[in-house]
Amino acid sequence: MKKVASVEEYISQNDAWLNELTLLRKVINKQGLNETIKWSAPTYSYKNKNVVGIGAFKHHFGIWFFQGALLNDDFNLLENAQEGKTKALRQMRFTSMDDIDAEKIGLYIKEAMKLVDEGKEIKPNRNKPIIIPEELKERLTQDTKLNTAFNSLTPGKQRDYANHISEAKRAATKEKRLEKIIPMILSGLGLYDKYKNC
Repeated sequence: MKKVASVEEYISQNDAWLNELTLLRKVINKQGLNETIKWSAPTYSYKNKNVVGIGAFKHHFGIWFFQGALLNDDFNLLENAQEGKTKALRQMRFTSMDDIDAEKIGLYIKEAMKLVDEGKEIKPNRNKPIIIPEELKERLTQDTKLNTAFNSLTPGKQRDYANHISEAKRAATKEKRLEKIIPMILSGLGLYDKYKNC
């Protein structure tokens, strides 16, 4: 994911969906949300709460609702991008300009804003146990400096690193990821810190 400084830059970098993203942006901006860039993507907030974002991918583009699981989904347009993993986030996927129904999108955004007004949200479970994969556990045992640095990270950052290694399917990929994250851990950085001020 390449870092971008503006929504215009994000859209121009995804020129395969240029017209579609421009239209989505126009539809969302009519709802009175605050537009910004977070996690290197266009994100829209209301009363300082993230409501909706725009995303472009190889085979589709769309919008995601940060508290989409709480929406009524009257038109059956929302889907969970990572079944069993994502609790609150839901997305609308599109493959052409014809898929964009401005009126329906507007209704979903208004409902999402109402959730903010009512203070309703699904909060992440921050008490899940951290399961350290064997590859990382072995390195931590071998390297006391790395172990100290890892243990000084917040539980969330530890979980991110553990999951990053565990989610790799091949041993070679796990090893490659491990080599990449060791300097980050030693520097006291989290896996996703570089996206925090995007």
